[in-house]
Amino acid sequence: MNVPAVSVVLPVYNCEKYIAKAIESVLHQTFTDFEFIIINDGSTDHTEEIIRSFSDPRILYQVNNTNKGLVFTLNKGIDIAKGSYIARMDGDDICLPERFKKQFDYLQLNKEVDILATVVTLIDENEIVSGTWHSDINNVSARDIRKELPKDNCIAHPTVMGKTEIIKKYKYNHTQSQSEDYDLWLRMMSGGGIIHKLPEPLLLHRILASSFTRSNKKNVYWKIGETQLRFAWQQFRKGKLSLFAWKTLMYGWLNSLKGFFKQLKTTVKQK
Repeated sequence: MNVPAVSVVLPVYNCEKYIAKAIESVLHQTFTDFEFIIINDGSTDHTEEIIRSFSDPRILYQVNNTNKGLVFTLNKGIDIAKGSYIARMDGDDICLPERFKKQFDYLQLNKEVDILATVVTLIDENEIVSGTWHSDINNVSARDIRKELPKDNCIAHPTVMGKTEIIKKYKYNHTQSQSEDYDLWLRMMSGGGIIHKLPEPLLLHRILASSFTRSNKKNVYWKIGETQLRFAWQQFRKGKLSLFAWKTLMYGWLNSLKGFFKQLKTTVKQK
């Protein structure tokens, strides 16, 4: 039995509007040595019908009978993965054709790198370029990423390709379900992992109007702060008192304070 070089993990839930283009963008990669693990997390729309319309032998289709959530589904994909590397993909994004080849080649030549992300191009529901994520494009090197992560997440989750052994070691944390990717990067960095990023945009990252960062009704500072504080607390409980964890704790408090004052301002305006 041939073992694929890369395992692509795509969890999906009620994504009938975009899933076909996401799947097509993976199947049309110039790099072809991969298995494509698609896990339908109990969708109730036409997502399953669309997925089953593809017959490529690289697709390994899995179904959760009920909606288990993203963390459960991602960890299920990680458990199934057989490739040397795991590549992430989301059901509403689009890979550019050279993405996997460029990431695989880089990782093969730079064995010290554990996780390799790429810069993204932000698009809206209609695939129109919708803005720039400055934290993404301004933090590319491993050094800059390590410096930025205690402050904020600068890694686009669906762009990453990384060593399977490392990802299987850490997996996703079910207590961090709002920011499971950010928590994973923090834990990897705290454990000495190296995350690098290709400066070339190799994924069209769809930002929906209903997403957390696009909604003024949602307090993103609280979300970031809660993730940072929980990460730091869990590290300290394990006796891992690293400078990285202390920095993350500090920024967690700062973001929580920003969130408090943002909520206070909103409350005052509503009166």
